[in-house]
Amino acid sequence: MRRGSVRSRAAAGATLVVAVALVAAGFLVVATLRGQLAGTAELTAENTARGVAAQLSDVRDAQVGDVDGLDGDDPVQVVDGGGRVLGATDPLDGHGPIAHFARADRPDDSDHDGDHDGDGDDDGDDRDKDGDGDGDKDGDRADVDRDSETKTLTLPVDDDGEVTYDKDDTVGRQEFRVVAVQSLTRDGTPVTVYAGGSLHAQQEAVSTVTRSMLIGLPVLLLVVAGVTWLVTRRALRPVEGIRREMSAITASTDLSRRVPEPGSRDEVARLARTTNETLAALEGSVERQRRFVADASHELRSPIASLRTQLEVAAAHPELLDVDGAVEDTVRLQTLAADLLLLARLDAGERPSPARVQPAALVREQLAQRVGDPHPVRVEEPLAQDEVRGSAGQLARVLGNLLDNAQRHAAGAVTVAVRAGGGALTLEVRDDGEGVPEAERERIFERFVRLDGARTRDEGGAGLGLAIARDVAERHGGSLTARAAPEGGACFVLRLPVAAAQDTDGERDEGAPGAGGDTSGS
Repeated sequence: MRRGSVRSRAAAGATLVVAVALVAAGFLVVATLRGQLAGTAELTAENTARGVAAQLSDVRDAQVGDVDGLDGDDPVQVVDGGGRVLGATDPLDGHGPIAHFARADRPDDSDHDGDHDGDGDDDGDDRDKDGDGDGDKDGDRADVDRDSETKTLTLPVDDDGEVTYDKDDTVGRQEFRVVAVQSLTRDGTPVTVYAGGSLHAQQEAVSTVTRSMLIGLPVLLLVVAGVTWLVTRRALRPVEGIRREMSAITASTDLSRRVPEPGSRDEVARLARTTNETLAALEGSVERQRRFVADASHELRSPIASLRTQLEVAAAHPELLDVDGAVEDTVRLQTLAADLLLLARLDAGERPSPARVQPAALVREQLAQRVGDPHPVRVEEPLAQDEVRGSAGQLARVLGNLLDNAQRHAAGAVTVAVRAGGGALTLEVRDDGEGVPEAERERIFERFVRLDGARTRDEGGAGLGLAIARDVAERHGGSLTARAAPEGGACFVLRLPVAAAQDTDGERDEGAPGAGGDTSGS
């Protein structure tokens, strides 16, 4: 992956998100601005149209051109149902209708009897029968129709943006929001008042905002990209330091080195701390492996050298062959090889089988086989009959190692007990020897460890028995600890979880006592 690609992707992603957000916001702003300005133009036009329409009920057809509102520059026209312009502002004076929508039709059931042909003759007679020119204000005057319609029309304009039909003055075309309001004159003529509001201000404002956005958007995106790049670079700088140190550690194979930990409390700092913890664990594992190989080589060298010496002497002087010594060295070598093989399998993560095993039966079988032990073994009755899950061979190996250790250090007797409680099965092996100092009760479970002193001189042992026992216990989900025994010696406590009650007896390990299986642990 290209260096800096994370920074590039972060900057590009942030820029893209901001760009999409700004474009969407820009469209929303422009649409809102356009709608508001168009609404303002429409409201202005409608107010003008309604203002003119309200005055028409007080004037005759011939007087429409004199009403207020037709003396300005904004486009306003009063058109009758036949399309005749009765009045208009100066720019539209003398020209036809600017629009043809919402036109007033002649009423079919009107109370007025005039001819409505636009001349106003008959309407005048009907509206002003008393000759005073005021009409019947109590019931015959027409009201303004409150319904209105709106359309956007394009009209020719001059340099000042005013509507004109003079070709010499026309410089372009401009959109107007035209509103149509219906009314009646005093003569009873249905008319439509058209009033327009210019959209020039709207278009100018939208153009200004659009230009500002087109100029400001790239600048803002550059700022966002730059800031994101710098912030990401600063945030990832410790990661680059971790990467460089890890690369150096890999090249030098020096696991004592550690990656730099930033002073912050963010995810990068936690990553650095976790990396250092991993390196420390890896260093400890490698160191243990080195010690294991060195100790195993040393332990194997002694019996192999002794056996070779005896064989060489026997080859030169057969009468001097120490058969018992050769057999003893061979057995010791075989035991050590078996222990190393089991430790290798445990280190490889081998999991025990889920079969059911009864520790009480294992105790009885082990004691029946150990007929040459120097000290008697006392069993505390009753032995709990609960079962556990695991390998009968490996658990028998644990019990055998604990009994061997107790026999080597006991003064007169060894005691075995099996108890149940709290969902766990506890197996205790106690002796009446000198015991294990409290400070050494964890170290004795390390591989190839043999404590100084008379108690821990391990004749023929390699210091692997207790290490194997603890590893097997942990693989079975249990624990193995050492403490002081009531008899004054050492007490080793093996705790294992009890098998579920609903498990069937048919799932028992083939190597369990009474099943005829192998219990050697190999």
